Amino acid sequence: MIFRSRTNQKRNIFGLTKERPDWFLSDNGDSRIETMVLGPERQRTKWASLNSPVVLGRWRLGFLLVTLAFGLLMSRSAYLQVGQASYYRDIADSNRTRINVIPSHRGIIKDRTGLGLAENFPSFRLIVWPQDIPTWPDVHTSVQAVAVQLEIPAAPLLNILAAAEADEQVLLAEDIRYEKAMAFLAQADAYPGFTLEFAEKRHYYTSAIPTLSHVLGYTGPVNPEEYPSLASKGYRRFDSLGKQGLEAWHEDDLRGQFGEEIVEVDALGRAIRVVSRREPVDGHDLTLSLDARLQAYIEIVLEERLSDQPTERAAVVVMQPDNGEILALVSSPSFDANLFTNGISPDTYAALLEDPNTPLFPRATAGEYPAGSTIKPVFAAAALANGIITTQTTFLSSGGVMLGNRFFPDWRPGGHGVTDVYHAIADSVNTFFYMIGGGNESFPGLGLEKLMTAALTFGFGQKTGVDLQGEADGFLPSKNWKQAAKGEPWYIGDTYNIAIGQGDLLVTPLQVARATAVFANGGELVTPHLVMGNDQANADILTDDIVEIVRDGMRQTVTQGSARSLQTIPVAVAGKTGTAQWSSSHDPHSWFTGFAPFDNPEIVITVLVEQGGEETAAVPITHDILMWYFANR
Repeated sequence: MIFRSRTNQKRNIFGLTKERPDWFLSDNGDSRIETMVLGPERQRTKWASLNSPVVLGRWRLGFLLVTLAFGLLMSRSAYLQVGQASYYRDIADSNRTRINVIPSHRGIIKDRTGLGLAENFPSFRLIVWPQDIPTWPDVHTSVQAVAVQLEIPAAPLLNILAAAEADEQVLLAEDIRYEKAMAFLAQADAYPGFTLEFAEKRHYYTSAIPTLSHVLGYTGPVNPEEYPSLASKGYRRFDSLGKQGLEAWHEDDLRGQFGEEIVEVDALGRAIRVVSRREPVDGHDLTLSLDARLQAYIEIVLEERLSDQPTERAAVVVMQPDNGEILALVSSPSFDANLFTNGISPDTYAALLEDPNTPLFPRATAGEYPAGSTIKPVFAAAALANGIITTQTTFLSSGGVMLGNRFFPDWRPGGHGVTDVYHAIADSVNTFFYMIGGGNESFPGLGLEKLMTAALTFGFGQKTGVDLQGEADGFLPSKNWKQAAKGEPWYIGDTYNIAIGQGDLLVTPLQVARATAVFANGGELVTPHLVMGNDQANADILTDDIVEIVRDGMRQTVTQGSARSLQTIPVAVAGKTGTAQWSSSHDPHSWFTGFAPFDNPEIVITVLVEQGGEETAAVPITHDILMWYFANR
């Protein structure tokens, strides 16, 4: 209850009073007091101004602006605290934690006897987190101190840091000497941001057997083009990976999985504690089917046999015919893979590229050459399989075949006389294969399409599937190809050339070895491979009776044909010589392909000598290799 007095005092129920202004409005809404104090005009002016549209509009606008500002503030706050929470959390975490990679041990590569061909040697390298180094110009002082401690030049380190990203680990130096590394680790807290990482340096047996380089390949640092696709797999910019050969083909198996350690650091980048750790998974070792001793001996033979020849370019394949295990894969000349792993100099690399003998080129798998007469057993088998000939079919070789105004010669002036399939293979009689390939008015022949179908069935014109990068697939010509490429129709003379392994048909030494294995193993096409345990199912492509006929012809190549010098081998050898014409101004390539022992073949051997001149270069090389193999197997 409120009492009012004449003195304009307000008294409450406790008897206390409080003075009110003269214009105080009473509780019952009586405006007489206000009218009395303010006067009629002043009262009307006051209420009119408060209720004017202008004043009300300003009040509403102000209220709207305040509401909008408050809404924007709350929205921004929600966006930063919720929408961008993970982003700022990552920034905060990066300021207090470091993710250190724990490299896995790369798997080693051994030959079939257990000899290490690619191994690891311990090494230390200097890694830095740029964001943990004191800012410029103090960074010079830190780098100089580290360089003095490790006895390495400081200038290259500063150059690397100047180009580095702040949030990535950077490799500053490799191959830190052991004693210097130990001294550094003993006082590592004095060098915030710098870390010595235990690493491994790859070393290859190629310093002793250079031709292993084409097989093993080498490891090298990730290049800028590779990094974007490799970063998601855990590679750092300075990590190594396989670049060629088996190192590249089996990169995932050899590398394993890197581990990871998250470390909490203080403001100076010094480790406080390990937050979490994931152990690395070491890579798998590879055991190869290669016999390093055989590979080394083949190198010696090539060097000796070709020392008085105008060429030193050659390829040799030695393979087990029943399962495709490669015992030797030689491309000569070669190089030392350690040159690349240790960082090859520009001058050395330029010398390798400019060498006319192309030592970087893997001839055995990527070289494409006319097959010469090594293709004749394949086409003989095709003629038998298609019923074009039997063992009783003969042709008279009188020195060649005249076709219109062109003459297609035998290699022996005057010819080889009456020739059946055995004699045609043994003495490489061109006339016989002209007939079964292209035929004439009285004999149909296979024709180009059936010849190419047979070649494809034996694995020509396609990759063999060997576990190496860069394999060539050779080339099988067609009528449409010639018309498109040369603007000429296909003539029967073209078929004649193809039937004896000349012309546009191209093969690799490994393809020839694979096709030869079909006759050695009883009619199955194998998949060549270098890693033990990678055997694949064989494809049965030839019947036993046809295999037997061709095998007998290949045996006669040694007993009474063009490879009689191989009779001195302590086991029976079968094979086929070949001369591949490829230039009108250079010597032909020299081929031999065969298998031994004849009754129970253990190996297939294929030898190619570029510009070796008929079979005079390939057969002696084959002789020496087989003599050593059967004396030391």
